[in-house]
Amino acid sequence: MGRVLANPQNDVTVTSMNRATTLIVRDACFLRHDAGVGHPERAERLRAVHEDLDRRPIDGTCVEAARAATQDELERVHDSRYVARVTATAGRERMQLDPDTSTGAESFDVATRAAGAVMQAAEAVIGGRARGAFALVRPPGHHAEAGAAMGFCLFNNVAVAAAHGIAALGCARVLIVDPDVHHGNGTQHIFESRRDVLYVSSHRYPFYPGTGWFDEVGTGGGAGFTMNLPLPAGLGNADFQFLYETVVGPVVDEYRPDLILVSAGFDTWKHDPLGGGMRLDEDGFTTLFSIFRAWSDAHCPGRLVAALEGGYDPAGVVAGVRAGLEVMTGARRAAAADVEPSAAAREIARRARATHARFWKSLA
Repeated sequence: MGRVLANPQNDVTVTSMNRATTLIVRDACFLRHDAGVGHPERAERLRAVHEDLDRRPIDGTCVEAARAATQDELERVHDSRYVARVTATAGRERMQLDPDTSTGAESFDVATRAAGAVMQAAEAVIGGRARGAFALVRPPGHHAEAGAAMGFCLFNNVAVAAAHGIAALGCARVLIVDPDVHHGNGTQHIFESRRDVLYVSSHRYPFYPGTGWFDEVGTGGGAGFTMNLPLPAGLGNADFQFLYETVVGPVVDEYRPDLILVSAGFDTWKHDPLGGGMRLDEDGFTTLFSIFRAWSDAHCPGRLVAALEGGYDPAGVVAGVRAGLEVMTGARRAAAADVEPSAAAREIARRARATHARFWKSLA
């Protein structure tokens, strides 16, 4: 693994990296966002990941502390008035931005670093300093709208990184894949009229936040560049593999992304308290990341960036992060599927393919 030097303020800081290294953006600041007593989006979910990585380091990884996003970088996807509203929370003990989303005194600083961390990861893989990267951030981001906080999210970290890839890093086609159990309404709405970002989400439906049906395919010139896979409760490893391989995979191959961003939510974990009855386990997370890496290897080698989203059982977050990192480094491969997908998954595939066949030749 890359050589690291302990830093009491920022956790760990990289001192050497080579092209074959997978980058982990990790920073103690992300433990300091306080959403309130009893809130499920708590520091313990990320602290468990830190402790696991300290106890069982992954060869082929290196660590950097997070940089902050600038106001201009945030305003590529967020309204200036909304950025000012979140900025005004700095130093204030408690502000409620939405029924589920509150801030503590340090939340603004932490949120700017969460967005900055995902941009930093994209810069590393596009610049060739790393082959794959995982930004271990909180608060999550995919519910944050252009002008509003929502669903525990302040800034839309992955959206900020996608816009940065296009505006500053030379990307022409960015894929955002979002397997969190909740639909990423904010990410969808930010990019739904654009063709330079393909947004794909699998999520339980009906479920919070109530968006993400098949017919939400994008608007105007962006029609076809939003793909939703609304799922019933109870789907497991084989179902997710089937859907991503047979429905999403052909579209990705046709789109040919030059950067892949994963909204890495692990609330599909079989024991997640907010997961709505999904049944993924560590093997399922390994399979998903193996699929994502195969897409990257085929179209944009090394340019795979994951950013932590949901996941509210610390054990599930640990399992998902480890699976993702070990797939990126090559230390883990998916096992061959030995279970057939359910009838429900086959019907979802049929409806999704029918919905998108007019946009993508590979589904016709």
